[in-house]
Amino acid sequence: MLEKLFLGWRVLATGLSFMLFGLGGLLLRVLVFPLLALCLREPRTRVRAARAVIRLSFRTFVGIMRGLGVLRYEVRGLDKLDREGQLILANHPTLIDTVFLIAFVPNADCIVKGGLWNNPFTRGPVRAAGYICNDRGPELVEDCIASLGAGGNLIVFPEGTRTPRCGTMELKRGAANIAVRGTRAVTPVRISCEPPTLGKGEKWWHVPPRQASFRIEVGDDIGIERFTGPGVTDVLAARRLTEYLQHYFMKEGQHHA
Repeated sequence: MLEKLFLGWRVLATGLSFMLFGLGGLLLRVLVFPLLALCLREPRTRVRAARAVIRLSFRTFVGIMRGLGVLRYEVRGLDKLDREGQLILANHPTLIDTVFLIAFVPNADCIVKGGLWNNPFTRGPVRAAGYICNDRGPELVEDCIASLGAGGNLIVFPEGTRTPRCGTMELKRGAANIAVRGTRAVTPVRISCEPPTLGKGEKWWHVPPRQASFRIEVGDDIGIERFTGPGVTDVLAARRLTEYLQHYFMKEGQHHA
């Protein structure tokens, strides 16, 4: 009986959390970011301030979800994210992976879908923070490299979408192209959730039978030198790095399973 009551509460608390998320985004758009635009005229300073506000908001949101009993989480290697100009690549098992990472990464930048760029609840924060829209076409990689050069910590999910429930990952080469062409080491982050929830194709109200437990583990940097060299084209280097990352994330996933 108690298990059913707790399950019902988590469904209600999950819905409440997402409602607060949407209202928070609208509040930031209507009140907070216009105020930042008035007070901070220098664009780079304004973007950094907006990112700091979003980071605090996401940290609060994650704390609310934990306080309501929706989830619990553990972060390992957090000190490795306290730098500038990092290319952070992560697997993507759940809907709220981006929220977790932005909550813990200072001056975080990320690539967002066009739908979020135009969504009334999210367009205020994503535009104020200078996030990169994914409809930039050939210029997308250059935009990402420019963000890293300006000191932003760029979060990228190499899969481009959430991992299927079967766990089979298919990495695209876009993230590796950023690393190779921008000559940036990769900071890998492995995210796991047990039992699985908020996965690809799942509705928010399909909560697991027990409280979801997230584990976020930051790995050591992966240098690109081993994938590049004399006579190695950027295309080949990106392919090699993508293959390495594919094995890395799959191996880590099996290790944590």
